[in-house]
Amino acid sequence: MATDSPDRFIRSPDDAALDDLCATLAEHSSALDVADNDGDYPWPARQLALCGEYGVFSWFIEASLGGQGWSDVDLARGYLRLSASCLATTFVITQRTAACRRIAGSVNSQLQQQLLPDLVSGASFSTVGISHLTTSHRHLDKPVLRAEQIDSDIVLDGFTPWVTGAEHADTIVVGASLNDGRQLLAVVPTGEPGLKIDPAIKLMALSASHTGRVRFEQLRLSNDCLLAGPAENVMAQGSGAMTGGLQTSTLAVGLAAGAVRFLQQEAAGRANLAEATSSLHQQQQELEAELLSGAAGNPTCSTEELRRRANNLVIHCTQAALAAAKGAGYVQGHPVGRWCREALFFLVWSCPQPVMQAHLCELAGIAE
Repeated sequence: MATDSPDRFIRSPDDAALDDLCATLAEHSSALDVADNDGDYPWPARQLALCGEYGVFSWFIEASLGGQGWSDVDLARGYLRLSASCLATTFVITQRTAACRRIAGSVNSQLQQQLLPDLVSGASFSTVGISHLTTSHRHLDKPVLRAEQIDSDIVLDGFTPWVTGAEHADTIVVGASLNDGRQLLAVVPTGEPGLKIDPAIKLMALSASHTGRVRFEQLRLSNDCLLAGPAENVMAQGSGAMTGGLQTSTLAVGLAAGAVRFLQQEAAGRANLAEATSSLHQQQQELEAELLSGAAGNPTCSTEELRRRANNLVIHCTQAALAAAKGAGYVQGHPVGRWCREALFFLVWSCPQPVMQAHLCELAGIAE
């Protein structure tokens, strides 16, 4: 795949082609925040197609399976660039990548051979419905998506609450729980009878991700669709197992970098912004260095502490950008208003309970 690619195929985070892609994504990012006359937000179809043409989807898959197999450090650097340019597109890519890496990391070689070539090239789209196994709806007495094994089949019943781009997906990697507490992961083609996709939810930001609920009504699958399990804590098995953690923090730091860049542009002609901009830039650079150190296997703090600091940084940087933009930034369509809303997403996206508790204590002025 990579060998047949065009000259603009991105082969490293230092590739000039990544500059070109990010410039194009940034140029069109504001359009994803504008609803049509029916109140619907555009899906980033062109942005994702461009990412396919530039080879972005091959970054995450090993060379033996048709990808480039970038290191964790290079992946973090790539995500930093993409999220600084267009968070909506980058968030969709994280969900797509989560599905691809679960497939690539499974022992189901048949599904790998069947699905990965088109996923790596961008010819097809897959997404995940797994949040209910980690953070979402975990307070309920019964699992929201249940699985039953009947002979050589799996029967899924219930729903998965947060699925990005389901209406555009060819397949969805879903997690479900059996009555005995074990869990499984399976690939579900979206054309299967019994799969119902609800209309996308209108969100504070990132509505272009077309995220919403997918329902399963006694949907029957062959065991051939299994990726992992049944097992306890199936999310900890195989590659692609990291949820939230460094990836989510990376996108937060990337969005903060975009806001800092705006502040630097404003500060070039406004001396009163210089001190605050310099301080925020230094904080962003320091946290980025710690993040990359963690990606390299040399963490300077826990992933939860890094997440807490990344959340704080992105909120401070985006709100500082809004203050610098003044009234113009409060007008619908200005990017800093969108960045402020996008920054709040990190308070709820795969946010571990200790991180949430730390934020609440900070907001309430309570010392932990």
